[in-house]
Amino acid sequence: MSGPSDRAIEETILALLDARGSATSGKTICPSEAARALAGDDGFRPLMEPVRAVAFALADRGVVQVTQRGRVVDGRAARGPIRLRRPPEA
Repeated sequence: MSGPSDRAIEETILALLDARGSATSGKTICPSEAARALAGDDGFRPLMEPVRAVAFALADRGVVQVTQRGRVVDGRAARGPIRLRRPPEA
C-alpha cells in the first residue's frame, strides 16, 4: 500500500497553515499535524519522513519556513522538534 502523494501532502500542509491564519499571524503547525490529517492518529508515524521532505521542498521554494524555537532554520540540519509557518508577507 502506498501513501499519499507529495502533492496531497503539500496541499494538506498548506491547508493547515491557511486555517491557522495569515502569514503575518506567525502561527505554526507541527509536521505531525499534517501526517495525522492524512493518516489518522494511529497511522501517522510512517508519514513523518515524507511530510518533512515535502515541507523542506516547500521551504526551498520559499512557500513555508521551517522554525525551531521561533527561529528560521534549515530543517534538514535541525535536530529535535520543528514547526512550519508561512513566511511573513513582504
